[in-house]
Amino acid sequence: MSQTSVRLEKAVAGLSGPDRVAMLRARMRAMERGPEEELVDTLPGLARLLPAGGLARRQVVHCANCPALVVELICHLTARGGHVAVVGWPDLLLAHVADKGDIERVVTVPDPGLESWMVTGVLAEGLDLVVHHGPPGEVSPTKARPVLAKVRGGHAAVLTVGTRLPGTAVGIRARVSTYRGVGKGSGRIRGVDMEVEVTSKQGASRGVLTVGERRRLEAV
Repeated sequence: MSQTSVRLEKAVAGLSGPDRVAMLRARMRAMERGPEEELVDTLPGLARLLPAGGLARRQVVHCANCPALVVELICHLTARGGHVAVVGWPDLLLAHVADKGDIERVVTVPDPGLESWMVTGVLAEGLDLVVHHGPPGEVSPTKARPVLAKVRGGHAAVLTVGTRLPGTAVGIRARVSTYRGVGKGSGRIRGVDMEVEVTSKQGASRGVLTVGERRRLEAV
C-alpha cells in the first residue's frame, strides 16, 4: 500500500467527526475528476450481467463477501483513471492493485468507527466507487436516510459488502470456482474463475467471470 494511503488512514483515525469530514473532502479535491458518465467503468464480464450495463453512479448495489471480485473491480477501475474508497475492510489485501491497478487512486479507511456511514456518504460525493464493508444485516431506514441522500446527490457508485442498505434493488453473488497456475506445492495463481449471479427486479443473470490466465483446451 502506498505511503499516501497509510498516512491518510492514521490521520483519519485520530480525528473528530467534523475534522474527519474536512480531511476526506480535501483528499477528494486533490484527486482529478474527469468527465462524468452515468456508469462507472466496470469489469466487462460483470457489466453484461448488471441491469444498467454496469455499476450506476448515485446508486447502491449489494455484493457478497468475495474479496477476489472486489479487488478486481478496484484494479480495473483505477487502471483506467477512476478513484475508489474502501471503508471498514482492514483485511482486504490490495497488493494486487499495486501490480495491476493504481494504488494511489485508492482511499482506505479501515477503521471508521461509529461514523462509518458518514464517512461513506462523504466519499460518495466525489469519488467513482465506494466500497462499504460491515457486519451482516440491514441498516434501519432512519439511519440509512441521510446516507442514501448523500449517495443520490453525489458522484459515486456504492457497493455494500455484508451490510445492506434498505431499498437496494441489485445484488451480486460471487464465489471463486477455479484457480489456475497452482500445482501440488508449487506455482502461483495466474487465473481465477468466479461464478457470478446478479439479481434485480428484472430477474437473475448468471455467468462466469474470468480474470488473468484463461483455461486452455488440452488434447486427451
